[in-house]
Amino acid sequence: MKHGVDVHVGKRIRHRRWMIGMTQQQLADKVGIKFQQIQKYETGMNRVSASRLWDIARAVDVPVSFFFEGLHEGEMPDSVEGDILADKEALQLVRAYYAMPAAQRRQIFELARVLSDAA
Repeated sequence: MKHGVDVHVGKRIRHRRWMIGMTQQQLADKVGIKFQQIQKYETGMNRVSASRLWDIARAVDVPVSFFFEGLHEGEMPDSVEGDILADKEALQLVRAYYAMPAAQRRQIFELARVLSDAA
């Protein structure tokens, strides 16, 4: 049976991997395991050990605490609240945004802000 915290951590692993454009195979290679194990972590089927989570954090360039963001003491998470990156289109938009030079990102941000205010 999946534990809510394991599911949350797995989703955070998957989202970070997607954000930086890394495949499951690439992450698995960086941490020295098979990609099937990454799949099991990302679905929460297998619990990630502390040392493995440390290795994954280093591989995707985030602090270990990143994987626990959004969890609150005393709550059993079923899903990541406000998980906009669960939408593939939103994720593609974020990736494209961060692929742009900083000056262009700022212009796109300002345009999006103006358009959302007008809607």
